Amino acid sequence: MVIKNLENKIKLVLIVSCMFMAGCIIISMGAIFTAKGMVDDAHKKVYVLDGNVPILVQRTTMDETLDVEAKSHVELFHHLFFTLAPDDKYINYTMEKAMYLVDETGLAQFNALKEKGFYNNIMGTSAVFSIFCDSIKFDKQQMTFTYYGRQRIERRTNILMRKLVTAGELKRVPRTENNPHGLLITNWRTLLNQDLEQKQKTIY
Repeated sequence: MVIKNLENKIKLVLIVSCMFMAGCIIISMGAIFTAKGMVDDAHKKVYVLDGNVPILVQRTTMDETLDVEAKSHVELFHHLFFTLAPDDKYINYTMEKAMYLVDETGLAQFNALKEKGFYNNIMGTSAVFSIFCDSIKFDKQQMTFTYYGRQRIERRTNILMRKLVTAGELKRVPRTENNPHGLLITNWRTLLNQDLEQKQKTIY
């Protein structure tokens, strides 16, 4: 009788011990996951000082901002490639910057224009080229874009407006100082480059 009671007590102690151990494990795991979640949330929050006042800002992933960054990257490239002045150092500077944002298709277009004497003609005629972006269509799934813009070409005697439409694809690459968006334009091509209007400048 005494042995049976002793066995029952031992079993009861073992059951209670096992339940206590399981409870400790569950509580510990819950605490670990809760702490990990809090740390992950904290990493997504960044404080920016405005004078002496800390302001909480939320970090975002590239997927959340891809649409904005892609359009900004495409617009920046076209601004660098198509904004030209009668200054060979300025042209070389902007082209060097633009080539960080595009693959060999951009370099091929630059070399083709250079061989035709396009840039020498700009300096010879003192022409000033500027570009205006009308819109950019970006397909996030296919990572393709179409750029719609107008180019203004001002010469000594006239001002020419041209319609420009280009297309290409985007590829993700590591962010660098020369490529802050972490994107690279590939398979870039001109779909339309057409005169819209030409105005004669008034000469006094």
